[in-house]
Amino acid sequence: MREALSTLTDAPEGVMHGLISPEGEYVTYFQDNQGNEIGRLVRVPFHGGAPEDLTPNLPPYSTFDYAFSPSGNVFGILLAKEGLFHLYCINLGPGGAIGAPRLIHHSAQALLGLSLSFGGEIVVAGSTEQREQLHISLTAYDTTSGNRIATLQDGAKDTLRGVAFSPISGDFRLLASTTRSGVERPLLWNPRTKERRDLEFNEIDGALLPVAWSADGRRLLLMQMNRAVQQLYLYDITDNRLTRLTHPSGTFGPLGGGTCFGINGDLFFRWQDATHPAEVIILDGKTGARKKSALNAGPAIPARPWRSITFQSSDGEPIQGWLALPEGDGPFPTILSIHGGPEMALTECFSVWSQAWLDHRFAFLTINYRGSTTFGRAFQEKIWGNPGYWEVEDLAAAHTWLVREGIANPNQIFLTGWSYGGYLTLLALGKYPALWAGGMAGTAIADWALAYEDSADTIKAYTDAFFGGSPVQRPEQYAASSPMTYAEQVKAPLLIFQGKSDTRTPARQIEFYEKKMRSLGKTIEVHWVDAGHFGIAAQVKQLILYQERMLQFAFEVLEVGGNQSGSLAKH
Repeated sequence: MREALSTLTDAPEGVMHGLISPEGEYVTYFQDNQGNEIGRLVRVPFHGGAPEDLTPNLPPYSTFDYAFSPSGNVFGILLAKEGLFHLYCINLGPGGAIGAPRLIHHSAQALLGLSLSFGGEIVVAGSTEQREQLHISLTAYDTTSGNRIATLQDGAKDTLRGVAFSPISGDFRLLASTTRSGVERPLLWNPRTKERRDLEFNEIDGALLPVAWSADGRRLLLMQMNRAVQQLYLYDITDNRLTRLTHPSGTFGPLGGGTCFGINGDLFFRWQDATHPAEVIILDGKTGARKKSALNAGPAIPARPWRSITFQSSDGEPIQGWLALPEGDGPFPTILSIHGGPEMALTECFSVWSQAWLDHRFAFLTINYRGSTTFGRAFQEKIWGNPGYWEVEDLAAAHTWLVREGIANPNQIFLTGWSYGGYLTLLALGKYPALWAGGMAGTAIADWALAYEDSADTIKAYTDAFFGGSPVQRPEQYAASSPMTYAEQVKAPLLIFQGKSDTRTPARQIEFYEKKMRSLGKTIEVHWVDAGHFGIAAQVKQLILYQERMLQFAFEVLEVGGNQSGSLAKH
């Protein structure tokens, strides 16, 4: 029987994330003003109702992380306000009772990542305190007294991330990861006993990420990420047995709250690949074989596949990417798409953007540039302290590869990206102006120092760590990393979509950039949207309008340039 879906919120800008409480009674989400990421956490009954404020006595704040204890008796929040990060815990009682927030810890440095033990006795938070830049250590606190129980840290340039405590009452082992070996590897840590058990699995290439515990606390779900390809494993803690699951290719993501194990041991995932839109599927908990689809959007629509490619950047570093080609013979006008983050890795996924370009006879390439995760610590951290430099080198190398392989016409390669990808679009247009036919950016950064002034406290703390200092401390680097610095060199036309309420990539710095570009006689078009960073892309109708304008923009550029646009399909 197919269950009906119901709408719980009606915010025009949408709600991008929510958590179902462990007992299944409520859905918790962050409520802000038009997506500006400054607001407060609220909950609504699972079957609908008015939102209820979880922190009514706190002033508005921004937050990256919030989580329940598995038993549902304690709720933890990491929030930022007035230039400080704060860790709060709230007791949740019978009948939906909400206790007063208790301040457990506060810090001038970023607190990132939150895990609570089964009964809510211990909370573990990631911290950049006394660390170099974005390297993270883990600290455990008693949720009643706020006393520090233990801290776990490896070398000065290693990062630890907490994932989840054991789902068994009284078992205080935390599933976590470390980059101590140079790539992510899982470990178990008990803050009470200080016992640590590293699960190294040296025979497995790439990163091996901890994902979830089975309900009986005996098995761990692990995910290998090797050159942006996922492979799932089950590890039996008791008999030390690692089982490679036989599952479909594509991208697997945990459902809300991070759980993947069903009651009977089967595995539940949000799954997709290049030719199948996202759906919830069930895998056999022993073999990984696909059993059925639990929730989907209907039959798959015709789509073209992606394939993994690799090329060398300017320093010889291999860069992985995903390529898709339209029908016919190349070279083609080409879209070079840049993911956001930068701390993410793009795996094989269903992208309506890529399929729209392919339908109009553009080739499509997206790359995991330097700074992307799961390619090793050195690869990810190469950009720290010098944002933009190596990422743009990788984009320029992609241009060389596309032309050399006969895929792209050298003067018909367009850059596009959103968020950090939008930033890199602007930066590459200025640093390598002769390479690009045009740029299409969404929610971009044009001036890091101006953006910093208008950002939420969470973003300011992240930016401090990312650059290794504030704009006052490192003004030359902020300028060197900013597209504003290279505006005079831009040759290609530029299209930007920007949110008026964005506190990650604020409006004012794009207003200044547009003004400077126009004063220099550059071709720039900016579309303003009444939304924040994520809300700008929350409405399907709005996304269709963006894609339509980008297609028009690309065809206009090709027509003006006389670049064989007659060979393209006319729509």
